[in-house]
Amino acid sequence: MSRNTVQRQIILAGLQRLNSHPTIDEVYAEVQKEHPAISKTTVYRNLRNLADEGIIRQVALPDGLERYDGFAARHYHFNCTRCGCISDVAVEYLQSLDDSIEQSYGFRVEGHDTVFTGACQDCADRAAGSLPAARSSAKN
Repeated sequence: MSRNTVQRQIILAGLQRLNSHPTIDEVYAEVQKEHPAISKTTVYRNLRNLADEGIIRQVALPDGLERYDGFAARHYHFNCTRCGCISDVAVEYLQSLDDSIEQSYGFRVEGHDTVFTGACQDCADRAAGSLPAARSSAKN
């Protein structure tokens, strides 16, 4: 387990302030606002360590960028293929799926990540012509 350093706490607080699923660059930019002496390498190393320890989650998305989630419990995500927003999906984690794969294939499953893709509500509404183009929304 890594030491609980001041830098680590600053980086974790920066991630949580964003209340989204930010990239390393986005976390770094947030941290830089108040702590310009912290390097990008330090942010990267600490995010990785926090994820490895299960304090935060690394989110694997089709865009290939590493994204991080301050909510560490196993859960699913939705990624809008139009605007790129990422949202948590509040459905029960299917432990039975992990168990089934273990029983069927003999693998030692540590968990699974599922990302649903499609159009978020705003993009679907916009495509249907029912949402003014000027409206914007902040999504996690």
